[in-house]
Parts: sequence; structure tokens; C-alpha cells
Amino acid sequence: MDHALIGFILQVFLSFMAIMNPVGNTPIFLSLVNHLPEAERLRVARIAVLSAFVIVVAFTLGGNLLFRMFGITLPAFRIAGGILLFMIAYHLVRAKRSHQHHPTEEEHPRFSNTYEEEELEDVAITPLGTPILAGPGTITTALSLVGRKSDIFTIFIVLAVFGLVCLLTYLCFVYGEALVKRLRPSLIGVMTRLMGLILSVVAVQMVIEGLTEVISQLAAR
Repeated sequence: MDHALIGFILQVFLSFMAIMNPVGNTPIFLSLVNHLPEAERLRVARIAVLSAFVIVVAFTLGGNLLFRMFGITLPAFRIAGGILLFMIAYHLVRAKRSHQHHPTEEEHPRFSNTYEEEELEDVAITPLGTPILAGPGTITTALSLVGRKSDIFTIFIVLAVFGLVCLLTYLCFVYGEALVKRLRPSLIGVMTRLMGLILSVVAVQMVIEGLTEVISQLAAR
């Protein structure tokens, strides 16, 4: 396999792992479903992960159309997206929730665990599916990774790797209680900070690539 391809796959995997942070989001998932029987917890986890996957697939496949509709250039999107990701990364490094990625109870009442069982699907989709899993940062990451080429092979790799990260997230949710019991809060904090550091590097790289393209376009005029 081509070394460049392996490097790209690794970049995609680390980017999605950093922004979705399955281990860090597991306690949030458990706080939302801790009063539910195991079967319902599995159902919520399944719907949340599937909804996140569908949302990212939709934005990835329709990204170029949205760009054309709103007159957005890829360099501008990369710069803005990089800044947004860096803000999220900054909060992760400081072990705080970013409001762009994690809504508070005041912003989304369903965080209060007061919903009825018939609202399970709503809770699985919002806030779990989006914005916790497929928030602005995740969508920005997917669109930036697909990049200017938007060829079928690149899209396939990005979505396939995102599907793998979704599967890992589902497994974290399913085995969440055992995972949280085995991992100390301090260790989860360290992992969250590490994911934030990786994400900050990805964000800076996005901004650099966007600025490089802008400078190249200006120099060519």
C-alpha cells in the first residue's frame, strides 16, 4: 500500500478520533441513559451513532453543492473550519466542554434526564447524534479531509474511516460502564487533553493549507 495513502488514512482516523473523542463522550452518554434498562441503552447508542454517520455522509456528499450555493471557497472553509476546530481543541486541552461541541443542560433540556421513554429516539438524535458526535467540528473535519478533489476514492476512505470511528464509539457506549469503572477520571482527563492536542495540530494544519491556497491564488493574479 502507498505510504501516502497510509499516512492519509492515519490522518483521517486520528482527526475523527480527536474530534469525536469516544472515551471522553462515554460518561456523557451514561449520564443520559443511566436510568434506562440495558436494551434501551443499546437502542439509544445504536440510533445516536447511526444518526451521526448519516449526518456526516449527507454533508460530505453534498458539500460541494453547498459551497456552490453559498459561494464558499475551499480555502475560506479550511481557514474558518480550522479556527473552529482550534477553539474546540483549546477547551479539550483544558479539559472543559466546548459549547460548539457539547451543549449544556440550559441549552438543551434533555440533558436533565427528565424525558420519557417515548422520547428516546429524540434524545439519541439530539443531543447525542448531533451535536455531541456529529457537531460542527466533525462536519468541518469531514469536508476538509475530502478536500478540493472530492473524488470517489477519497470520499470512500473518509467515510469508511468515519464508519470505523462510529463503530468504536458504539462499542465505548455499549461497554461504557465497565470502561468508566476501569479508567480513573484523571486518566480520562489525560486522554481528553491528548485528543485536544492532536485536534489543535489538525486545526493549525487546516489554517496553514487554507492560507497557502489563498496566497497562491493571489500570487497567480
